[in-house]
Formats: sequence, C-alpha cells, structure tokens
Amino acid sequence: MENFTPYSALLGGALIGLASGLYLLLNGRIAGISGILGNALTSKTPTSDRIEKLAFIVGMIIAPTVILASSPISAQSIVRASWPAIIIAGLIVGFGTRLGSGCTSGHGICGLSRLSARSMVATLCFMGAGVATTYVIRHVIGS
Repeated sequence: MENFTPYSALLGGALIGLASGLYLLLNGRIAGISGILGNALTSKTPTSDRIEKLAFIVGMIIAPTVILASSPISAQSIVRASWPAIIIAGLIVGFGTRLGSGCTSGHGICGLSRLSARSMVATLCFMGAGVATTYVIRHVIGS
C-alpha cells in the first residue's frame, strides 16, 4: 500500500459528501448517478431538468480531466481490460443498478446519510459482492 494517500482520500470523500449534500439541499434530489443518468436520457424528463442532469454528468467527466491536466497528480489506476470487456462490465453494472433501484452513490452515500434501511441492505449487498468477487479473482483464479 505504498501509494495510499489518506489525505487525498479524505479530501475526495469530503468533496463527494459536500457535493451530494449540496445537491440535496439545493435541488431536493438525491445525487445517485444512475438515476441522474437514466433521467437525463428519458424523453419524459422536462428539458430544463435534462439539461441540469447532463451538466452534472459532464461536470463529473470534465473535473478529473482538468485536475489531471493542470496539476502534478497522476492517475493511479491503469485499466488493462479490453474495450469489449469494459462495455460488458458497464452493462452488467447498469443492470445491477436497475435491479437494486440505485447505484453505489445513491445508496452508499446519499441513502446511508439519510439512514435509509433499504440503502443499508443494498450497500451491504454490493459491498459483499465486491469483496467476494475480489477474493475469487485474486485468490481462486489468481489474476
């Protein structure tokens, strides 16, 4: 764990908490990314709401790009998967967010902060699945 940086992790977590709290206070809505993306792509969503949601998503893409381009910070993760594997993984995650009525950000950050029992169960399920998957990949398969 030589690359572990608790200060940047703490700052990142605080910024995520601040952003989701402000989104709830200012808009009265939960900052669950799957819900925001799903509603941005739905034709039933009014245009003004769609623009707000698309701006939120674009900001999530642009912000780390600007930070990486304008600071000495370098990306610490390298994805070694092929594009088809990444697309399949994304589709599986999308299916899981629909099945679980929300994503990790919606349940894990926003739902738990509101003491939602449903979000607690969902968070325990996806964290347990993540731990089990990591164990199988690293210790059983050996990748």
